[in-house]
Amino acid sequence: MQQTFKEIEQPGLGYDWTGLSREETKSGGQAIVLFGFGIVVVFLILAAQYENYIDPIIILLTVPFAVLGAMVFISFRGLVNDLYCQVALVMLIGLASKNAILIVEFANHSREQGMTIAQAALHAVEQRFRPILMTTIAALCGFLPLLLASRAGAASRLSLGTAVFGGLLVSVIFSLLLVPVLYVVIKNLTEFASKGRHPKPPQSPEPTPSVDLASLNEKSQGTVVKSQGDAPA
Repeated sequence: MQQTFKEIEQPGLGYDWTGLSREETKSGGQAIVLFGFGIVVVFLILAAQYENYIDPIIILLTVPFAVLGAMVFISFRGLVNDLYCQVALVMLIGLASKNAILIVEFANHSREQGMTIAQAALHAVEQRFRPILMTTIAALCGFLPLLLASRAGAASRLSLGTAVFGGLLVSVIFSLLLVPVLYVVIKNLTEFASKGRHPKPPQSPEPTPSVDLASLNEKSQGTVVKSQGDAPA
């Protein structure tokens, strides 16, 4: 409508939005704030669960790929980033983090059993590949009707379904490929930094043998007495 108005713009003629379109226009600038707030909340919850800040960072690094996939699918279908697409982006924070949580959690358990960082990451991907694939396929099948909506009110369902479907599809691919790599790199850097902050304590000098003064005195007195007894009269 804005493009059409610019083409036929006349002096003294204006336009305004009403209803749902007005609310979408007003809330358009708040999408970034809401998305950032959602990221912060998820990060704090994961930090409280894992009791560190490293694992949540690894998990949340998959969210940008989900957003990228959603925007690519939205552009491919000729849709716009409306209110329903923004809702889908907030949903993708949890949907994309879910797969990474499975890999990171299983890798941490593998490390507790004595595996190295690389072995734990590879073992986690091998063991969690099937559950991640099954849950993702089930979710994609559930969002498929929204992707193919065609009747009244289909515009909102198309926008929501396309963004979620594309974001989830791209995020699962990058989760299986990049999360193990990020886990190995970030964990190794963390261990290297922790070793640099906490150097090994200096080795204490070897203890010198203690001398028993009482036995030394007795030996000296015995030597003196013996020498006196051996002296000529």
